Amino acid sequence: MHKSFLLLLLFIATLSRAQSEKKAVQPPNILFILVDDLGYGDIGVFNQNARKAQKDPSVPYLITPSLDKMAANGAVFTQQYANAPVCVASRSSLLTGVTQGNAIVRDNQFDKALEDNYTVANTLKQAGYTTVAIGKWGLQGLTKDWPAHPMKRGFDYYFGYMRHSDGHEHYPKEGPYRKPKEVYDGYENVASRLDKCYTGDLWTARAKKWLIDYKRQKKSAPFFMYLAYDTPHATIELPTQEYPKGSGLRGGLQWLGTPGKMINTASGEIDSWMHPLFKNATCKDKATGAVTPWKDVDKRYATVIQRLDQEIGDVLQLLKDLGIDKNTLVVFSSDNGPSQESYLKEPYTPQFFDGYGPFDGIKRDLWEGGSRMPVIVQWPAKIKPGSVIAQASLLSDWAPTFLNAAGMSAPARMDGVSLLPVLSGKGGQRQGAIYSEYFFKGKTPAYPEFEKAHAGRAMNQMQMIRLGNLVGVRYDIKKQEDDFEIYDVVRDPKEKKDLAAQMPGLQQQMKARVLQLRSVNESAPRPYDQELIPAITDQPHSKEIKWSLYKDAAAWVPETSSLQVVKKGTAPAINAGLFKNADANTVTYRGYIRVPADGAYTFYLSVTGNAFFRLHDIPVIDADYKYEDHAEQSRKLLLKAGWHPFTLTYKKNGESPSVNLQWSSAAFSKRAVSAADIY
Repeated sequence: MHKSFLLLLLFIATLSRAQSEKKAVQPPNILFILVDDLGYGDIGVFNQNARKAQKDPSVPYLITPSLDKMAANGAVFTQQYANAPVCVASRSSLLTGVTQGNAIVRDNQFDKALEDNYTVANTLKQAGYTTVAIGKWGLQGLTKDWPAHPMKRGFDYYFGYMRHSDGHEHYPKEGPYRKPKEVYDGYENVASRLDKCYTGDLWTARAKKWLIDYKRQKKSAPFFMYLAYDTPHATIELPTQEYPKGSGLRGGLQWLGTPGKMINTASGEIDSWMHPLFKNATCKDKATGAVTPWKDVDKRYATVIQRLDQEIGDVLQLLKDLGIDKNTLVVFSSDNGPSQESYLKEPYTPQFFDGYGPFDGIKRDLWEGGSRMPVIVQWPAKIKPGSVIAQASLLSDWAPTFLNAAGMSAPARMDGVSLLPVLSGKGGQRQGAIYSEYFFKGKTPAYPEFEKAHAGRAMNQMQMIRLGNLVGVRYDIKKQEDDFEIYDVVRDPKEKKDLAAQMPGLQQQMKARVLQLRSVNESAPRPYDQELIPAITDQPHSKEIKWSLYKDAAAWVPETSSLQVVKKGTAPAINAGLFKNADANTVTYRGYIRVPADGAYTFYLSVTGNAFFRLHDIPVIDADYKYEDHAEQSRKLLLKAGWHPFTLTYKKNGESPSVNLQWSSAAFSKRAVSAADIY
């Protein structure tokens, strides 16, 4: 009897452990909240709480209690960058997981179609997620059929502003400053029903309604929601009334669904309600001691930020009320630095609230203030409350992170790296490339708070790369030989001391590296597009290709760094017959191609199955996405003589494995890349 009882206890313990392990691997729900033109310094935990603590009547401050609470319950990223310092390019990289050096949408290409390739949405769909986008899009394409409508790029449902310019104002129907807007429910324009709907409230109410319905219908199935606000961007408009009492399931904003009264704040007077905390706010002039009221535009901005904070808190409370908060990964970020636009008669400047925080630069700048983001992450099941993460990263790292969290590999096409190790505190964290390029014909604002070397600086062609703690920045680039300014942004976040003169070796490394990780895009020409891509400076250590076999369940060619190796070895050349007697379907070849002389080289690739080929970190040939006919793909590169590292990942299908990599130049006709070309 005693023995039977012990066996019963052992069985219960084993069953309990198995159930716990099963529960532990449950893919998380994912909610990405993106706001528009909010500065690093606009958030309480990053800057505003410190301003408030001064108790100085000459130091005004903003309040963001919901975001502060989110940070206390999760983690803040102190060194995460937007891929670009303007919304459309930043969002395109976020959604596709690639840097601006390899994105299709760059610079100010508003409304240009998001590329038809892997996105965070269509990959998560294949991982079993239901996907929804709510809010601002601006990447739909310029033709009437909108080839890159969100529901053509992997989202199951969409509700929001399709066109970029619509997001300049926050009342879709009334449009007091600009023409009436269009809001799409799927493919239907429903703006005529949206009387007095302030968009921050509208997107929040719609997101809450979707979450409530989804929880009722889908139970434990995972979802990915991209909740993209258009505030505080552009016209600094006020809501119609104070925030409804309560939050979450039993209060706050509510979706009513009645034309003319779609949400519970669609009444009162548009652009009218100012928060009582700011309505009569005053500020003391440090120089004169005079006390004056805040400008109307500053009161407006403070109200909009406080409203945005309440809207986000409302959604977070709903997750808790629905019982899904513990295993929901929530990421909050802005898309670029703070703006000095108001679209009103009275101009706005982020100087009043110190929206750029400890940095110089604003929106459209590649100084830290234009691209360092106020990122907060909450995931109670995995993240230790109150964590501070100093990992240097990009917004494009979130796509592979989400896939990793869902138990999937990321496509080889994505430049980003998974941040799951640093979020969970488990495993080794890889460092991804931190790189940005941007063109804008303007100047950095001449704020007296900015360094003299930065204030009023001509922008034009700009470039930024970060290696370790050191950031290289180039403004008004005329040619590839132009030097980077180099700053230690950990010790010197304001970028006061240029270290370039002390680091000639790093200067050359940065100049080489920026050419080794980007692609030429004819729609966004750069002064360095026709430069030869440098070879590595050290002699390779192996005369053979290193290969590794993997077993991967994804429908795409995977980025294999995070996968478990099934088998590995070396070979003198690319060999597709490595799968024999191995339980694997993917192989990655890594080696060095010897370029005999400076010049143009064309690479050709055809496979049975799918493949992705990179030289250095440049995506050369994509024989993966919608590659079904074994057709040969090719790409020309300008290369300097020497050794160039390559990565070729091949995923077989049911056919006999076949990989055919060839190349040609002015000096030799098209032929296979052979053992004689490889080190």
